[in-house]
Parts: sequence; structure tokens; C-alpha cells
Amino acid sequence: MATINPYLDFDGNAEEALNFYKSVFGGEFTALMRYKEMSGAECDGMKLADDELQKIMHVSLPIGNSSVLMASDALESTGQKRIVGTNFSVSINADSKEEAEKLYNGLADGGTMTMPIADAFWGAYFGMLTDKFGVQWLVNFDEKYAQ
Repeated sequence: MATINPYLDFDGNAEEALNFYKSVFGGEFTALMRYKEMSGAECDGMKLADDELQKIMHVSLPIGNSSVLMASDALESTGQKRIVGTNFSVSINADSKEEAEKLYNGLADGGTMTMPIADAFWGAYFGMLTDKFGVQWLVNFDEKYAQ
């Protein structure tokens, strides 16, 4: 069965925040990707300022035996808007591509697809949506982490 973890959005200070959480919970980042690491194809026409290229596109900090705290910087220049109180998503890590597809389609029923589920440039099968109740979901299957 899939695992569920929190995914936080920050207003340009994700690195500072996750370093703080790392000091509290311990551990090491298992992923830290900056916007500058996206290739032209992944940028999809985004025009990022030089200071935005250094911002965090994705960071993961394992906490305990099975939880992962994840985060990114929400960049208004890419159409993302951070609103305090709703600046988080629920991230689902599915055990298979088929399970990811089923969960994504089920949650999307009556909701809004933000990013259709598809193969992502980092090697995972990934999609984003807001369900009919306003909850933001990230659905992911990554064979590297499959059980």
C-alpha cells in the first residue's frame, strides 16, 4: 500500500526551513534539487531569474523509520502562489505505476488536475491535483524506492 507524507511549500526559504527541521529531527537529506538543475525541456517555457535558479525545487528529509518531510520553494514567476495555511500538499508514494494511476484518477474525480500523471524528468511517474474538497495531492511512483 502507498505511503503518505507531508509536502511543504515555502516562499523562497525552503533551504533554511529544512535545515532547521534537520537540526531538530536529525538525519540527512536524501534529495536536494535546485531549479537550476532542470533542463530546457523541463522548464516548459519558464523564465526564471538568476536568484530563483538557486531556490529549492525539491528536498527530502527522512524522519523516523518511514516518514519523509519534503518541501520546495513556490515561485510566483512559475504560477505558484504560496498561501500560509494552505502551503502544503499530501504526497503519496505508490508501490507501483498502476497503483499511482488508480490513486491519481480516483482523487482527481471531481477535482482539478494541476499536472497530469506522467513520466517525470527525474525518473518517477508523477502527477499533481487538487481534489473536490480543496486538498492538494502529489502522487508519485519511483521504481528506485519501490518495496
